[in-house]
Amino acid sequence: MVCSALRRVAHMHVYLVRKASSVSKGHHHHQALGSRPAASEFAARRAPGSVVELLGKSYPQDDYSNLSQKVLSRVGRNLHNQQHHPLWLIKERVKEHFYKQYVGRFGTPMFSVYDDLSPVVTTWQNFDSLLIPPDHPSRKKGDNYYLNGNHMLRAHTSAHQWDLLHAGLDAFLVVGDVYRRDQIDSQHYPVFHQLEGVRLFSKHELFAGIKDGESLQLFEQSSRSAYKQETHTMEATKLIEFDLKQTLIRLVTHIFGDGLDIRWVDCYFPFTHPSYEMEINFHGEWLEVLGCGVMEQQLVNSAGAQDRIGWAFGLGLERLAMILYDIPDIRLFWSEDERFLKQFRVSDINQKVKFQPLSKYPAVINDISFWLPSENYTENDFYDLVRTVGGDLVEKVDLIDKFEHPKSKTCSSHQRNPTPITGLLPIPLLPASSPWLPPIRVLLLWVSLFWICHIKRIHTLYDLLCLSGSFNLACF
Repeated sequence: MVCSALRRVAHMHVYLVRKASSVSKGHHHHQALGSRPAASEFAARRAPGSVVELLGKSYPQDDYSNLSQKVLSRVGRNLHNQQHHPLWLIKERVKEHFYKQYVGRFGTPMFSVYDDLSPVVTTWQNFDSLLIPPDHPSRKKGDNYYLNGNHMLRAHTSAHQWDLLHAGLDAFLVVGDVYRRDQIDSQHYPVFHQLEGVRLFSKHELFAGIKDGESLQLFEQSSRSAYKQETHTMEATKLIEFDLKQTLIRLVTHIFGDGLDIRWVDCYFPFTHPSYEMEINFHGEWLEVLGCGVMEQQLVNSAGAQDRIGWAFGLGLERLAMILYDIPDIRLFWSEDERFLKQFRVSDINQKVKFQPLSKYPAVINDISFWLPSENYTENDFYDLVRTVGGDLVEKVDLIDKFEHPKSKTCSSHQRNPTPITGLLPIPLLPASSPWLPPIRVLLLWVSLFWICHIKRIHTLYDLLCLSGSFNLACF
């Protein structure tokens, strides 16, 4: 394991030298070191003219490409489709509820379910189809995983909304894995799973059973307010809002049981208005569990359903599973440890399950501080590096301190990371005193050292210590 770790460090070393060489535009020291790394998982990400093979298709790389090997390894796992996985249990419970509660004219389920759509989408699908402006912060390269300037891993299941509406569907659920660059802690992971619901109503369907409903209209031309869109009548908006909230109240009651305290919080989404978040009081704590709203009519019209009005909602499967099954860390969902998986092999998907921890050992904490690149750097770049090298052993990364040099104006960052934990993948059970932990810590430290030294062209550990003065070598 140690030899393998050193080989990976060597590859990381070469890649970072090559990257720094391009930044420094011909710095001779770096050019001399820049030999081609064979099969480096880091260099493969941005080599000029290279392509990424993903799900049977090839995608050329460009300046937008920022996929890490760690994230690529998660594509195609489809945890939500693995029988008896906790995310599968949540998905099946939602499906069961919608199949039983909402039945069409011929006794068939009203809602179609799509849970195997490709996570690779175009930027138009992920943003433009949902009316997200070109300058909206959600498009940032620092927050998304791009294969290139035109393709990306979907950031939400809403990326399929327009296509399904355009195909003529008016009631559907979409379930899938979504990808966002994010911080490292027990609640965040670069891959998680969403379930999206959409329903459209015609004038007849919405006003059926309403007194004098024949005289009511879906649309009008007026002004937009906090309560409705400019093209919707107030009557139609209120009926859609009522149906949406009642649908979601029945859903969370089905999942969590009766007697649940629920509240609605006004919020903003580019593709719905008005928009809301649902919060539930679970064990004395208010928790946000989903977002929803009345669909923007411009989106509905562009998909060819100009005579209809509708609602949409989206929820995170991990969030519901963590609450329902008392799972403390989001990384556990990726575990292949039999001790984790067997806890959810139940004969009834509605059976109550309470997660039992796998390990009693405490975390191992290390600190690292480093100078930041002067440009094109986000904290998510560092998080991706830690995840790629440390894998799911890294529990959490905290920013402890920042420093700006008074003369050079360069900045340094003090991060408390990584935090290898025990009882999680990829090592089934690892005591804090295990002989395997030191090599892992040394590997992470050296990768960070190479990153610091070569991105900033600091050539020796002595220079690094002189400049920073706060590097914690206690992990040795």
